Amino acid sequence: MIHVAVVDDHGIVRAGFREMLVNELGIAIAFEADSGEAALDLLRKHPCDVLLLDISLPGQSGIDVLRTVRQRYPQLKVLMLSGFPEERYALAMIRHGANGYLCKDCDKSELLRAIQTVSQGRRYVSSKTAELLASGLVGDGLSLPHENLSERELQVFLRLAKGESVSAIAEALHLSVKTVSTYRSRLLEKLEVNSNAELATYAHENGLLTQ
Repeated sequence: MIHVAVVDDHGIVRAGFREMLVNELGIAIAFEADSGEAALDLLRKHPCDVLLLDISLPGQSGIDVLRTVRQRYPQLKVLMLSGFPEERYALAMIRHGANGYLCKDCDKSELLRAIQTVSQGRRYVSSKTAELLASGLVGDGLSLPHENLSERELQVFLRLAKGESVSAIAEALHLSVKTVSTYRSRLLEKLEVNSNAELATYAHENGLLTQ
């Protein structure tokens, strides 16, 4: 039996995935959560085999939760869920420890295939993600600056782009203000921008904040 948890802040999305999985032989729903904080709390009480984790969550984002899960539960398989197409986030999420990446509009057969694949200790890579990986391997020069950010840099970047202050980010990520300021300086350099406003513009132009 594969125990699956679903983390998404939209009830209709959780209901959709539950409907696809609830009567499937060999799969059981371990729990559902509507936020990253709730998911981490429930994981302590209800272990699962596969975590279906939305990227865009209130409070702690899916990226934040992925980092914590990798530290606390290294054996847990994580499938990132997103309304973003693969070219926005798939490679970054896999590079930062996700076992696979699914678009929320996937059909039941793809969802089941992904769950079965990662539960067996393999990565789930869609055909589109495979194309992106292949392009990166041959070095076609199409990668965007944000695709090369570290996990922590990506966390800070997305929060700055949403208008969060350095102090608020420091508190949310349990870092010092000085450390977050250092990350901000690196981001400005790596993304070749000069201000938080330009960071936000970059994020919007590359479809990283809207679904």
